[in-house]
Amino acid sequence: MKKEISIIGVPLDLGQTRRGVDMGPSAIRYAQLHERIENLSYSVEDLGDILVDRTLVKEDHTEHNLKNLKSVKDTCEKLAVEVDEVIKSNRMPLVLGGDHSIAIGTLAGVSKHYNNLGLIWFDAHGDLNTAETSPSGNIHGMSLAVSLGHGHDLLTKIGGYFPKVKPENVIIIGARDLDEGERAIIKELGIKVYTMHEVDKLGMTKVMEETIDHLKDCDGVHLSLDLDGLDPIHVPGVGTPVSGGITYREGHLAMEMLSEADIITSIEFVEVNPILDEKNKTAIVAVALIGSLLGEKLL
Repeated sequence: MKKEISIIGVPLDLGQTRRGVDMGPSAIRYAQLHERIENLSYSVEDLGDILVDRTLVKEDHTEHNLKNLKSVKDTCEKLAVEVDEVIKSNRMPLVLGGDHSIAIGTLAGVSKHYNNLGLIWFDAHGDLNTAETSPSGNIHGMSLAVSLGHGHDLLTKIGGYFPKVKPENVIIIGARDLDEGERAIIKELGIKVYTMHEVDKLGMTKVMEETIDHLKDCDGVHLSLDLDGLDPIHVPGVGTPVSGGITYREGHLAMEMLSEADIITSIEFVEVNPILDEKNKTAIVAVALIGSLLGEKLL
């Protein structure tokens, strides 16, 4: 991995309806993210937070079952520009959320720099809904679909191009709560998914070996990690917890194997909600996982 990292916070909580996840970037920083990375001999710069224009919310009525569409679009456009600039400066972006709708902006900034981008999506959910299939209208449950080119034009065309990633280059790990429309698009597009059934049956080592092998021909790999991919016993501060998830040690093993494979070129950690947390436990886990991903070892 590149030894120069730029941290970007995105305090966006408008891609869903539970307030508090906008404080996620601050919570992760408070859990000593900067110090943890510097101790691994990385050069770290913190670019601060993307400005979320909350005045748009007043005029942002639900459109086509898309809550806060203008606000999410505006924030993701700003994020795409910031991520693009970081990569142009030959640094690796580390994006902190915020809800998972921010992945729309992150991938818009990342994908233009690669001809064949791979995407690892750690999440309890597929985030593959569209306005037509979503039971809630929450855009954080649509971010992967948007990045694949499915959804409202205001979102899919951020960055001026689409799709951001090919379905054959997407791997979802840890899924255990999929809506009917998401199951349909997974089958239609042939997206590779390791549900918790596969994680339990194969073991995380095999899952990660297959994932790394599957993406070996990609010229870059983005990791998008939603903390609710882990079991809520380890990360209570998430907005949509689902029991029976990835364990703390499985999460670290996955990050350690990605570090050893040296394939990750951009990173985002999302859905840390301090209001729902216990003594910043979820942010602390996020920072520990980032440490493992960046090469931290016990010996």
